[in-house]
Amino acid sequence: MNLPPGHPPILPKKVGLLVLNLGTPEATDFWSMRRYLKEFLSDKRVIELNRALWWPILNLIILNIRPQKSGHAYAQIWNHEKNESPLKTFTRSQAEKMATLLNSDKLVVDWAMRYGKPSIASKITALKEQGCDRIVLFPLYPQYSAATTATALDKAYEVLQKLRWQPAIRTVPPYFDNPGYIDTIASSLKTYMKNLAWKPDRILIAFHGLPREYLDKGDPYHCHCQKTARLLREKLGFTSDFAQIVFQSRFGKAEWLKPYAQDTVEALPAQGVKNLLMISPGFSSDCVETLEELAIGLKETFEDAGGTNFAVVPCLNDGPESIKMLAQLAKNELVNWL
Repeated sequence: MNLPPGHPPILPKKVGLLVLNLGTPEATDFWSMRRYLKEFLSDKRVIELNRALWWPILNLIILNIRPQKSGHAYAQIWNHEKNESPLKTFTRSQAEKMATLLNSDKLVVDWAMRYGKPSIASKITALKEQGCDRIVLFPLYPQYSAATTATALDKAYEVLQKLRWQPAIRTVPPYFDNPGYIDTIASSLKTYMKNLAWKPDRILIAFHGLPREYLDKGDPYHCHCQKTARLLREKLGFTSDFAQIVFQSRFGKAEWLKPYAQDTVEALPAQGVKNLLMISPGFSSDCVETLEELAIGLKETFEDAGGTNFAVVPCLNDGPESIKMLAQLAKNELVNWL
């Protein structure tokens, strides 16, 4: 290629695949948690209250109380070997293993967090600097919500608005009813049950909660969760009474999606359910919500209420079947670009 004198070098054209996840604090201390929570809870997609009302609640109350409680939860599940949260460990590994499986010298696979580090802005910049003129954004949320998928993509688009030379963009759509995803979730549940020393009286299919108001405004998240749960039950031949859907992580006093996981788990032993198994198909990786809230917090709730055996099926994380499924979802959007 003949370039005029002084022309900047032109890199070989590549395609970027940017895996996006929620985010993580950098440490479990008060100030690290406070910085993370401030960014997370300042997001208008997450908290839709009037800013004039929410600002003093957030800055004067929540950010002075919540960091210590959240820090304690993270401390119980922290990856001390790498000094990071499990979500960061798994998301990095998922990206690296997807790169190995996709195996193309024209493809650059990277990962970023909506909140915290590494930021979406830094990773889009890095992909551009490596010659990526086309980028596939892959939010690791099977079920779409404005508070998860949309805000991750918002942040990416915000970065693109500032670029003079924008890359072409594709996004991996929600995969809540994708046959490969359902098969992989079903296989993980079936395998886990096979190795249990006891037989569950009930299975709870837990998804992260969402204010009921968001559903009323048109967010499809509740419908996506219900369809995932239905397809999972159909795949394994379970009834809705045996494999029941619940919603966890309620925050504040407003009504959220029901039934609530906390209330359901607490009531089950009195109904004769002594052996309880939970699975969280809405999380692509184990995180504080699964490792602490479910596996520790709800386990205590269940046992205190009279339950005997309790277990949580690990998320798909970076296992071979998970990576194969995620890579196929990425391939669907990379077609004709590689």
